Amino acid sequence: MKKPGIQLSLQTSSLVVGFMVWVLISSLMSYITVDIPLTSGQASIVTAIPVILGSLMRIPIGFYADRFGARIIFLVSFLILLFPVFYLSVADSFIDLVIGGLILGIGGATFSIGVTSLPKYYPKEKHGFINGVYGVGNVGTAITTFGAPIIAESIGWQGAIRIFLIILLVFSALIFLFGDRKEEKVKKSMVEQIKGVYKNSTLWFLCLFYFITFGAFVAFTMFLPSFLVDNFGLDPVDAGIRTAIFIAIATLLRPVGGLLADKFNAFVILMFVFLGVAFSGILLSFSPDIAWYTVGALAVAITVGIGNGTVFKLVPLYFSNQAGIVNGIVSAMGGLGGFFPPLLLTAVANMTGHHAIAFMLMSEFALVSFVIVIFMYYQDRVNIEGKIIEGAAEGIMVTNNKRIIQNVNPAFERITGYTKEEAHGNTPKLLSSGKHGPDFYKKMWNAIDEKGFWEGEITNKRKNGELYQELLTISPIRNNVGEIKYYVGVFNDITDAEKS
Repeated sequence: MKKPGIQLSLQTSSLVVGFMVWVLISSLMSYITVDIPLTSGQASIVTAIPVILGSLMRIPIGFYADRFGARIIFLVSFLILLFPVFYLSVADSFIDLVIGGLILGIGGATFSIGVTSLPKYYPKEKHGFINGVYGVGNVGTAITTFGAPIIAESIGWQGAIRIFLIILLVFSALIFLFGDRKEEKVKKSMVEQIKGVYKNSTLWFLCLFYFITFGAFVAFTMFLPSFLVDNFGLDPVDAGIRTAIFIAIATLLRPVGGLLADKFNAFVILMFVFLGVAFSGILLSFSPDIAWYTVGALAVAITVGIGNGTVFKLVPLYFSNQAGIVNGIVSAMGGLGGFFPPLLLTAVANMTGHHAIAFMLMSEFALVSFVIVIFMYYQDRVNIEGKIIEGAAEGIMVTNNKRIIQNVNPAFERITGYTKEEAHGNTPKLLSSGKHGPDFYKKMWNAIDEKGFWEGEITNKRKNGELYQELLTISPIRNNVGEIKYYVGVFNDITDAEKS
């Protein structure tokens, strides 16, 4: 495999180009509608159309990036993009814009190539930051949003679009020459990988998180240019500059989110992210002028930028064996998250005359995600605690307050010979050797009640009837009001030590 730095630079710059092409229509919409009259509904559809293929194609593109490598998939994608770019430059009807825009979506679908490929070159503790750096390729949308209207002012929107044909050809050549021909490849079938993940709730939670964070990013990127012109009377260039600033902030904060997720608990970061998105949605709902709307939009840029980087720290962490398909599914949901808001904003505006309800819905979705993140955070802690118990070398037995066995660990099974299923529902008398009388056990439980624990040596019996000596500690587990809910016994087999 070629040097990681070369591939990170090449794939990130390729993503910049893919995203530059992806938003061509939305960036030039105010110029296109001068020559091709569109209703507000048609304009919303044309603006949102590239997101459809850009989202759905991320699943197969992520899978095939894992199977054939980033070099082949980037090259094929850019060669395909030559057709819709040229077709749009000669478009003269609503249908032409729909057809060209649909295929143009491949530019957005290229996102799942790098997030699948690049983690192969770096250790896990850097995956969040590396995917965040790759995600800076989102800045391609800012370049087009800012630059395309300026070029269109000089040579017309058709000429501005044709310039992208040259850019695509140049990067196709760079990818062909410097792309890694020896990238590690995964040969599992798509069906096999989907079967391995589709029942995992973590996958769908991550999809929801990216649906909101990246969806908000895409939605604001797509509708801000026309929204600022129509609602606040800004000229197209000014609207493009403001949208570019939004994109730049959200994009540059993406590696920051990935770095924070590498250094700290990713779920805690997501809690702050979704609280921030919820607050931003409320602020945007009640923004009476451009100043407050700017504050709300910038707050969205900051929070979703950090959130985007954080989510793609979790994907390779939980799904390293199905990285291609999972990256595709999660990123597809993020893209679809950007498809619905522009249509919803238009529909709400037509019915109510303002956009407050649509922004409030974003806030509500963020609050739901906040609750889910809290659940996942505590579930993750419980899972870690469970793995600690499972991996302990000492035998561990947990009983309820009636001293009925609820759980044991693998070391218990190894020492005693009883399986978890055989021990569950029994009492510790299952191990009784008959060597200790009632007074011994009475003193044991009195010590537990008075001191809060008991520690000592005891002779017990394995399943095969063999006696063994163990060093045992028993402690009660109390709830917040001091009631005993469980007893935990931890023991070591010291038979051989006693003999020596």
